[in-house]
Formats: sequence, C-alpha cells, structure tokens
Amino acid sequence: MSGGAAPAQVRRPISEEVVEPDIPWIVIVWNDPINLMSYVTWVFQKLFGYPKAKAEKLMWDVHTKGKAVVASGEKEQCEIHVSALHGYGLWATMQKDR
Repeated sequence: MSGGAAPAQVRRPISEEVVEPDIPWIVIVWNDPINLMSYVTWVFQKLFGYPKAKAEKLMWDVHTKGKAVVASGEKEQCEIHVSALHGYGLWATMQKDR
C-alpha cells in the first residue's frame, strides 16, 4: 500500500447568478421653458468641452425634439454629469442605454 494522501476533491461554486456586462448609461437633457438656448449651448460647452457647433446641435435637439442625449458612459460618471447639469439649472436624467 502506498502511504500517499488521497487526492483532494475540489468543489466548484455553483452559481445561477448571471453577470451582465455593465451596459453604458446615457445622460438626457430635457426641454424646459426657462433656460435660454444660448445658455444651454454654453453649459454643454463648459461642462462637456464640446465645440460650439456640437453644443448648438444638441441644444437644437433639446429645443425641437424635447430632449437630447448629451453624454454616455459608466453609471458613476453619468450620475456626476446629471448632478452637474442640475447645478446649472437644466432638467437632466440618466438611463441604461439600450
């Protein structure tokens, strides 16, 4: 008889939890009757560093379509953007991108 130890039995964890990749989030700015179009354009330039042409296009989407997606990324960064937009007096929300 051999004096060696019995082989160890390794149990793998059984998990039914499905881990989904962190889908990017989007930041939406909604139209409001209060802020001037020039101010909204300025906020987009200041906060996101967008060139004037891009900031104006987004502002026009907000004005004519009622909303515009102004940023996307990880949840935490989008939360920061929404908070900053609120600080500038803009109506902003975030949601998972589809």
